[in-house]
Amino acid sequence: MMSGKLSDPVRGKTVRLSWTTGPTKGAVHEHVFHDDGTVEWHTVSDNGELSHKTTEATNDTSAPPERPAYAAFSITYDVCLISYLSSSGYTLTVVLNFNDGTTRGFASDDKTWVPVKGTFEVMHRRAPAGSVAATAGTRSVFS
Repeated sequence: MMSGKLSDPVRGKTVRLSWTTGPTKGAVHEHVFHDDGTVEWHTVSDNGELSHKTTEATNDTSAPPERPAYAAFSITYDVCLISYLSSSGYTLTVVLNFNDGTTRGFASDDKTWVPVKGTFEVMHRRAPAGSVAATAGTRSVFS
């Protein structure tokens, strides 16, 4: 039987995704996978600062970040599947390959479905409750 750590290898972690294809090609998004099974994400600017907006649908930067539920499953020791549905109707489903730091998946809404590719890194430290961590580190999710 798999341990809890293998069944959800991103819980409690912060993951930066850098997109090389798809509708957000060239963008970097930081995803915080909270211990309660929710995820929040922010765009990372070229100078490394995080945006306070979590979706393109809102201009209200004072609103708390969206935190929909996510699901994550280990496919193998080095490969993980993650998916979530945002309140705006966008769904992101990606596979993270911890062996080579690549990600592949699909971004979709009620009208579009787009394959996406990119790279990722797991940030060194966990995010404090209600905030986003921001120190670069290893790609190993099991450290």
